[in-house]
Amino acid sequence: MTNPVPVLSLYDISIRSIMDFYNCFKNDPDFKILPENMLFDVYYMFFKEKRLCLLGVEFSDLDIFARMLKATNKRLQLLRSFQTLMDHGAQIARELSNTYRIRATHHQCAEVTLSEKITVVDLGISLGGFLNEAGWFHEGERVLSACLALCNTLPDQPPMWRKSLECCHKLLHAQAIYSMVEPAEQTCRKAAELVDKLLAAGETMNLAGLYSEFSLYSYLKSNYDEAFKWSMQAINELNERCSPRVTIEALSQASKACIVKREFVKAGELVRQAVYLARDIYGPEHPKFADTLLDYGFYLLNNDCIKQSVAIYEEALALKKVLYGRYNLHVAVAQEDLAYALYVHEYSSGMFSSARENAEKAIRLMKQLLPEENLMLASAQRVKALILEEIALDNIPGTSNESQSELLNEAEKLHKDALRRTRLSFGEDNVQTAKHYGNLGRLYQSMRRFKEAEQMHLKAIAIKEKLVGPEDYEVGLSVGHLASLYNYHMQEYRKAEQLYFRSIRINLQLYSDTYSGLEYDYRGLIHVYDKLGDPEGVAEYTVMLARWKELRERLALKETSPLVMEEGPKPLAYIKQLVA
Repeated sequence: MTNPVPVLSLYDISIRSIMDFYNCFKNDPDFKILPENMLFDVYYMFFKEKRLCLLGVEFSDLDIFARMLKATNKRLQLLRSFQTLMDHGAQIARELSNTYRIRATHHQCAEVTLSEKITVVDLGISLGGFLNEAGWFHEGERVLSACLALCNTLPDQPPMWRKSLECCHKLLHAQAIYSMVEPAEQTCRKAAELVDKLLAAGETMNLAGLYSEFSLYSYLKSNYDEAFKWSMQAINELNERCSPRVTIEALSQASKACIVKREFVKAGELVRQAVYLARDIYGPEHPKFADTLLDYGFYLLNNDCIKQSVAIYEEALALKKVLYGRYNLHVAVAQEDLAYALYVHEYSSGMFSSARENAEKAIRLMKQLLPEENLMLASAQRVKALILEEIALDNIPGTSNESQSELLNEAEKLHKDALRRTRLSFGEDNVQTAKHYGNLGRLYQSMRRFKEAEQMHLKAIAIKEKLVGPEDYEVGLSVGHLASLYNYHMQEYRKAEQLYFRSIRINLQLYSDTYSGLEYDYRGLIHVYDKLGDPEGVAEYTVMLARWKELRERLALKETSPLVMEEGPKPLAYIKQLVA
């Protein structure tokens, strides 16, 4: 029995007819005034029928694409069709940004009406926002920079200031995500000036979205106190009139800021609310839901729920690939996140093949998509270098064709290049710079270059103490690494003992007595006391290690699904009370 032929509606038949005779219709005046949703359906049928060459030509036309952006209820289909064209080598993001910049520059200089300028400004804000959402931040930044330059020629009045502020909001997002540190600083200042002018003029506005971008930019610079402050202000600005997107982004960013301040209860509740809200508003196949999953994976990873974080990162990456294909910065970032989670998860097993594969895919993509000196690559290089070091040290037969020295030398090159990029962007006094010094310290320890390793660890500790204080988590990490160096390689056992004590104190202050990092401190002290001939010390920390293992086993039995998807988002009043 044959399958019945599907019955097409009159609307579908009409859309197909327009597609089939597109060359006859496209110059018809009546075609050009079709409603945006109907016009989109024509072009989306080109996508579904895989007539991508013609679709690419039409979407490269700025005026046509401007109309597609107005079909707001078709956003997900537009993202998919746009990315498919990019995957097939079409340069529509660049062509649209180039055309817009020419148009915006013309409208700065030419004698045009105010309404014409405003139309081009509105188009720039819409197009730049879409390119950001689609993962083409460089092109989005170029569009929004040209848009802001045009905004600067508008009359000096509150309605025009609002348009400039909206442009700054989206521009700052592109610059922060794309690690454009100095331009982002200028945009922050411009936005702050506009806010002051609007408030002085008695204007009312909701600044939750802008404050979240301020927090994101501070987070990029590792200025975690500022990131936390702005994120809390963003939460306080939220109200029922805020768009769901702004609310979700404010919750997610506040969660990340809480994580780096080690406020895990707040962080967990905030990011769970973001996940539930994104699921309920947009559905489980939407980019915003995928973004919140990545943020939830970050929370789990930092809260020592490593196995669950891997599962969440894998789910997020799979969804990102469906939404964005494989040639997209969103996918590269998700692969890097998964690579690091897998590295941490498999640290004891030594099975790093999947972690390495994801790190290398992330780096390959970023090299294709980013300018040569972009800072984003530094993070992916760091992850791959950490993985290579562990593969070299484990030296499991059959897992690698490279020698130990080859692996360690490649790791050193990656760490040094990551350090160079970070210092270019942030200078010496930055937490990210300190992290790279610490990573080099660990690597030099593995390479038996102990004096160099000590220098790197001491540099890392000094920078971190200066920036975040002596009791911070980051300081605890570096202290533990220096303790390991003194203990296992430099025979400085008393120095190692004091550093282990300090590491344990910091970890217990910030985490519970089940924290995974305590294992290395307890094992380190057992080794110290064994070398010092102190059987009582060995016995004490052997008992501590056994107790830690028992607590970890109990914790593993209690662990359940990290998200209770039957739950729904809670009222804003609850969230505001949480962060008060």
